[in-house]
Amino acid sequence: MSFESSKRSDSLSLTFIFLSFLISLIATLGSLFFSEIMNFIPCSLCWYQRIFMYPLVFLFLINLLFPDDKIFKYAFPLVFIGWIISIYHNLLMFKIIPENLSPCVQGVPCSVHYIDWFGFITIPLLSFFAYTIILILLIILKRENINAK
Repeated sequence: MSFESSKRSDSLSLTFIFLSFLISLIATLGSLFFSEIMNFIPCSLCWYQRIFMYPLVFLFLINLLFPDDKIFKYAFPLVFIGWIISIYHNLLMFKIIPENLSPCVQGVPCSVHYIDWFGFITIPLLSFFAYTIILILLIILKRENINAK
């Protein structure tokens, strides 16, 4: 097992990976808290967003332990697809897209407000923030890696 850091361009890259890991971990634990402890039943779009968030925790953790400059290639597709789903979900929540265009045909509707902090912060908005921050960190990391070469 090697913890060689020479493959990583600098400590700033390590910081971006660690922050991405931390955000994905908080998002994962938050979604589990809402569903398992608070007993909020996730809608279909929530499940899709979870599907793309949960593996990111492991990808970033493995990249912290075994540095590899190719993390962008592995993580970006998951982050981007999850981000697109979260945008769509928020458009449904804020009633910009009509409810009949929702994939939630059975069970919990995709526009249910389990939480409403400060009058506008919902669970899908928290997901959007998490994906957006990770996306920005990955893009900055990619630029750092390009500039370092």
